[in-house]
This record gives sequence, structure tokens and C-alpha cells, in this order.
Amino acid sequence: MTTHTADKLNVLWFLPTYGDGRHLGSTVGNRPVDISYLSQVARAADNIGYYGVLIPTGVTCEDSWVVASALAPQTRQLRFLVAARPGLMSPTLSARMTATLDRVSDGRLLINIVTGGSPKENAGDGFLADHAERYQITDEFLTIYNDLLRGKTVTRKSPHFDVTDAYLQFQPVQKNGPAIYFGGSSDAGIAVAARHVDKYLTWGEPPALVAEKIAKVRHAAEKEGRSVSFGIRLHVIVRETTAKAWDAAEDLIRYLDDETIRRVQSTLTDTDSVGQARMRALHNGSRDALEISPNLWAGVGLARRGAGTALVGDADTVIARIEEYRNLGIDTFIFSGYPHLEEAYRFGELVLPRLDIK
Repeated sequence: MTTHTADKLNVLWFLPTYGDGRHLGSTVGNRPVDISYLSQVARAADNIGYYGVLIPTGVTCEDSWVVASALAPQTRQLRFLVAARPGLMSPTLSARMTATLDRVSDGRLLINIVTGGSPKENAGDGFLADHAERYQITDEFLTIYNDLLRGKTVTRKSPHFDVTDAYLQFQPVQKNGPAIYFGGSSDAGIAVAARHVDKYLTWGEPPALVAEKIAKVRHAAEKEGRSVSFGIRLHVIVRETTAKAWDAAEDLIRYLDDETIRRVQSTLTDTDSVGQARMRALHNGSRDALEISPNLWAGVGLARRGAGTALVGDADTVIARIEEYRNLGIDTFIFSGYPHLEEAYRFGELVLPRLDIK
């Protein structure tokens, strides 16, 4: 098998705009997440040397654009991976917001295109498109959006957008606009990635499954005459010894009872996300056999949607697992841990200095 090992890694942290704490599925150890706390996490990530931070999106989160705008002046080098939602935002307005925030942050903006989400949540936003139509909208959105950020004047009529002489008065700092990140495990999602995006993101599946997905995306991009780089979204539990790390993993879900697991998992059946279905299949709502691959733990997914796996171990072990993914072609790692402030320092002290980062 051909390997595509990255020369340097981008390592990002996570801003918990939906809440934070010491335990999953419980209010025990919870802490309020306000702009003061988010500022602490962002400044810590900046000082430690993370490449950037992912800001999540959705009805349970603070708005990612507003949060990034508030935190950019408080940081120096940290990049902000902010969500644009085709179907909820027009491509022209999104391009203007992108250019403005890129200028305000002095070129420290990254864009995360989010097409998925639960139909129930989308309905609450008045967005009723089904899975197939959402990806059609994303395809049309990115065609217009990317052209605007490349300095073009756009006149384009498609099934969902009709713009005439659209342009940007103020261009982004970054030439051709910020890098576009995107995750989508369905065939429709992979087709969009192949045509439009810079970095394809996957959630933390076992390496063999990630390798299959990377090969599929890479092949699709090559057919479009393009190349795509790859990133992965994972939680991490690193301690001085592997035994202590596994103890910390168990402590994270110590208050997670069977009824809470059942309730959380029932909310995941209302989504048509292929990626979410793949995450759920790793544990099937059961506490049994949560180590689904060496040092890859699916316990987080029992209590939350989205990324549901964590690397667990001492620094040597976590680095070895990172290298496994790196050897598949992953060059960007987006990590998080509970609580996010303390774990940003722990990973930053035990692991980050030993990685070959940009």
C-alpha cells in the first residue's frame, strides 16, 4: 500500500461552546461556559502552541462566528475553524463574513463546511431539505462561495441559488480565502469534497476504516483533477502512565447510567448522517468492548453526538497511535478533552512538544 506520510502536523484544540466539565452524562463537575471561560481556553491554546481551535456549530452551541470574532483580538497566532452552513447561509453573505473575519483576525480564519445535522434541528432552523438535496445545495454553495473568495465576479443560476454580478468589495487576507475543511462519509459528501474542499475530515474510526475512507476520497479527488489533504477529529486522554489514562477514561463516564445512555442514543436515530451512523456502530450503545482498536476508546460516544472516540494512554502510546494515522495520510489532528482547559495543558505538556508540528 502506498503511504502518504505528512512532513509536518497541524494540531488543533476545541472550544466547548456547548458546555464543559469533568464527567459525561451528568451535571456533577459541570462548569459554566461563558466568554470568560472560552477566552481562557483560547488563550491557553494560543500560548501552548496549538495550530488553531475548532468551534462547533448547532442549536446547542454558542454561535461560532460571534465567538471567533470575540476571541481573535485576545490571541496572537491561533487560528479559528468556524462553521459555514450551506442552506442556512447564502454563499454571498458567507463570503463577505469570511472575508471580514479573515481581515479582523489577520488571516487566522479556517472554514468548516457543515452540511449534516439532524433533520429535527434543521427543521427548527426552517431548513427542510433531505440528505441528497443538502449536498446538492452544498455543491452549488461552494461553487459560488469559492469563486467570490478568489476575487471573481459571479453570475450564476442554479436550482437553489441565483446571483447576478456578485463580488467582494473587501478581499480576505489569505489569497483565495481560508482553507476549506469538510467532513461527509456518504457518497454525496465524498463527491462534494472531491470537487471543492482543501481538507477532508473524518471522525476517529479505527485505522483500517480510516484508510478505506482516505483511499475513496483520494480517488474521487483525482478523478476531478484535484488533491485533498486529510484531518481527523478525536478526543484524547493522556496521563503519565497508560493505567492512569484508562482510570481517567472510566472516571469520565462514572456517572453515566444506562438510562442516560439509552436517552442519548435514541436522539442519534433521528439523524440521516452516515458519519454519525458509523460512530454509533462502534459501540452500539453498549459499555461492553469500548476499546474498539488498540487505545481507541468509544466511551465518549455513549454520551454525545458527533466525535465519539478518544485516544487513551501515556504519551508514548498516544504518539504511536497518532503516527499510525499520520502514516495513512492524516496531517491534521483536532483534539479535545474534559475539562478542555486542563486537558489542553496536559496534552500540550506531555505530547505536543514531541510532535513534528507546523
